[in-house]
Amino acid sequence: MAKRAPTGGRDGARPRSTRRRRAEPTERVVEGLGVAPGIAIGRAYLHGAAPAQIPEYTIDPDGIPAELRRFEEAVAQSLRQLEKLKAKTAALPPDVAEEVSVLLEAQGLMLQGSRLVRGVNQRIAHDRINAEAATAAETAVVAEGFAAIEDAYLAARAQEVREVGARVIRNLTATPFQSFTSLPAGSIVIAEEVTPADTALMNPDIVAGFAAVVGGAESHAAIMARAMGLPAVLGATRLLQTIRDGDFVIVDGSAGRVIANPTPQTIDAYERRQVELARVERQLARISRLPAVTKDGVAITLDANIELPRELETVRAVGADGIGLLRSEFLFMNRNDIPSEEEQFQALAAIVTGMANRPVTVRTLDIGGDKLASALGDRIAPSANPALGLRAIRLSLQQPDLLEPQLAAILRAGALGRVRLLLPMIETVDEVKEVREILARVARRLVRKGVAIADPFPPVGAMIEVPGAALSADALARVCDFFAIGTNDLTMYTLAIDRGDEQVAHLYNPLHPAVLRLIQFTTEAALRNRIPISICGEIAGDPRFTALLIGLGIRDLSMSAINLPRVKERVRAIDLSAAAVRARQIMDQSDSARISALLDGFNAEL
Repeated sequence: MAKRAPTGGRDGARPRSTRRRRAEPTERVVEGLGVAPGIAIGRAYLHGAAPAQIPEYTIDPDGIPAELRRFEEAVAQSLRQLEKLKAKTAALPPDVAEEVSVLLEAQGLMLQGSRLVRGVNQRIAHDRINAEAATAAETAVVAEGFAAIEDAYLAARAQEVREVGARVIRNLTATPFQSFTSLPAGSIVIAEEVTPADTALMNPDIVAGFAAVVGGAESHAAIMARAMGLPAVLGATRLLQTIRDGDFVIVDGSAGRVIANPTPQTIDAYERRQVELARVERQLARISRLPAVTKDGVAITLDANIELPRELETVRAVGADGIGLLRSEFLFMNRNDIPSEEEQFQALAAIVTGMANRPVTVRTLDIGGDKLASALGDRIAPSANPALGLRAIRLSLQQPDLLEPQLAAILRAGALGRVRLLLPMIETVDEVKEVREILARVARRLVRKGVAIADPFPPVGAMIEVPGAALSADALARVCDFFAIGTNDLTMYTLAIDRGDEQVAHLYNPLHPAVLRLIQFTTEAALRNRIPISICGEIAGDPRFTALLIGLGIRDLSMSAINLPRVKERVRAIDLSAAAVRARQIMDQSDSARISALLDGFNAEL
């Protein structure tokens, strides 16, 4: 989606004199993964940089051990970050990978028993100052020492020392979240990592796009960027070595490219592309009033996935039939406490009433993996592999004080409109039965209090996201009212691919025969048991997959609202009987390349 952002200076304008001035530095290009299409042009804002004002205060003698531990933890966190960055270099060209790896290795050594670390510890213990101030002071002394050496190589280490010190200070001063509201309109966020919580704080009227060193195309931050229409590039390993705060930059979320200090010619070319993309979007917007019906007259339901309540206006504008996936994590992000039942009800009530009796499918809390919420505090212990740990329905069932208020809010919202209850990462029949028992208990409590609730209860459905659930779909269908296939996690778990890791992003393939067979198996189980089934993963919003999915028997697709017009356009061009024939041909294949060729060939004929 084209993002027409104000371009240029901190006031959002780009006068000609500013263009000439910014054209003087050399244009530099950083390659990464284009994870959210569109073009953003504006000034860079380095998110997560060391604060301009570093706190400085005196520590009581009995507080020194705790302050030393705090510094030690910040150093350990910095080392983990550097190791994570080193692992990303595998995706770079060999010569560049070697250069970056050596740089990161050197920075790591500066944090392991070095003069810098010893000096900070000494300042904390002897001068009784806080760790931030001690780090800043010692960093300045060590960097000045390197800079004074009459050797070009050693003198250059001064900047590396400053970067290491800034990283430690960032970790010492980190807060759970940081607002972007003070930025000028059209800002481009540049960061080492953009979390889903960070993305939730980005207002598209202020933030034009973002780029980060870490992340993959199917990470949750990328999914949120696409949902919000924010052009984004992730996995740009050399980003922070190339771009400085305030640089004039272009983010090409389609090509996976970040351009620092672009020439006037480059700017003009990208501005023309912005205009063309905006024209295409206007054309697609006209289709919102047309029905999603195939050429041979079969109606397809097109729902929207929602990450944040502010997307509701877009959902209505594109003519979505309903909300097929309301991710409730937004209620828990960027806060330090658990939302109350009343808070959750008010948020859900606004969405349900805003949809004017069109169905709203609310997924219970799916925290874990790459989705973390500061409100949960220490409820989730660190895990060697968060994707396989305590998350989603496992967490909710283990901690009823999280689940019960959410179920109560959903029951209450169900009195205001059509609501469905969706359970994430279901594996067994017993999990569904246990949720139903808790739901009934919560309902009885509300009725005793005279609180209006959904009557009858909202339908209860299971997210099919793990192979075990897909393979036991027949049994699950007997205790569920509907299925929603989450192809993002299903692909990840089936292929053992971390969908947020750009190093293996090229291996993430929803057209792998194993993934398609699990989708087919689940779909057929739902049809046999006469329960509705939808696809709510990212492939539902990609027109490339539309013919295959409806050819397999899916009649309900749920996607980011901005993708809905393109999918509707594709639906209206498809003959369902022909799509079913091609789907059967595809399911007979065992080679992903052949599957891709058959699918793309069918699409080319439309």
